[in-house]
Amino acid sequence: MRAITDTIWSFTEKSDEIRPYALADLRQGDGCQVENYPDLVEKVAYLSFRNPELVLLFRGQGNDYCSRKGLSTLYPSIFRSTRNYIKTSELASRFDLLMRGETGLSDQYEFDGKRRIRIHEILRWAILQHYEVCATPLLDVTSSLRVACTFAYALNPIKPMLYILGMPQISGSVTASSETGIQIIRLLSICPPAALRPYYQEGYLIGEYPTISLEAKAEYRISELDFSRRLIAKFRLPSEKKFWSKNFTPMPKAALFPDRRDALCPFTKKIRRELVQERPKLKARP
Repeated sequence: MRAITDTIWSFTEKSDEIRPYALADLRQGDGCQVENYPDLVEKVAYLSFRNPELVLLFRGQGNDYCSRKGLSTLYPSIFRSTRNYIKTSELASRFDLLMRGETGLSDQYEFDGKRRIRIHEILRWAILQHYEVCATPLLDVTSSLRVACTFAYALNPIKPMLYILGMPQISGSVTASSETGIQIIRLLSICPPAALRPYYQEGYLIGEYPTISLEAKAEYRISELDFSRRLIAKFRLPSEKKFWSKNFTPMPKAALFPDRRDALCPFTKKIRRELVQERPKLKARP
């Protein structure tokens, strides 16, 4: 994907006022500390106004995962590693598992829109990633600031991180941008109404465009698959008690994960169990 090369108006730990920065400055810093939810909303308003050509999407994490150079990284789950590289054999194994997950999804999917799911690979990836069935080349994000912050605190209630990514303009269920090398999947447009989780979470998936083969991916530098290349801002959140208030509360867990009422939840859990039986040591960080 193409990194943002234009000047980015943002906040850092060095200044509480919005200023122009280069992408590298935003990735290597500790992130701007915010006081509470209203403070964050106000800063995001400035980001949106000062970077009007970009659509802002949000991702909450428990930690800031950095490269050896100290730069923030945001890799899709299938490309993550504790090292700075992935062995070709390991990557092949992960893609083999993904293909098996796709097969299970296509063969057993009987919900509304099943023809689209069976035809389009990227839609199968989106469902497998969002429901944490297996690792995929897609990264979970949301258009809801509140949802992203709730996820961040679920992973780390003391000092979580919030990332704001700048995306091309979104249109339709799948947006493909040849200029940026990015495609964006709007989960609300591809999942049936009986799948409540994507609707409550206002979920999106982002990935590289065009989708290429495993052999071609092996030719990529891993840094080219890093979505921190689209970073607009990085925020450090305070303790949960300081951040939320009576007027600004986190999303209830029952709303974010309405598993008992979500028809896709038991279906995708079944596929995951089948994959785990094939590969007992399956581990995929959501």
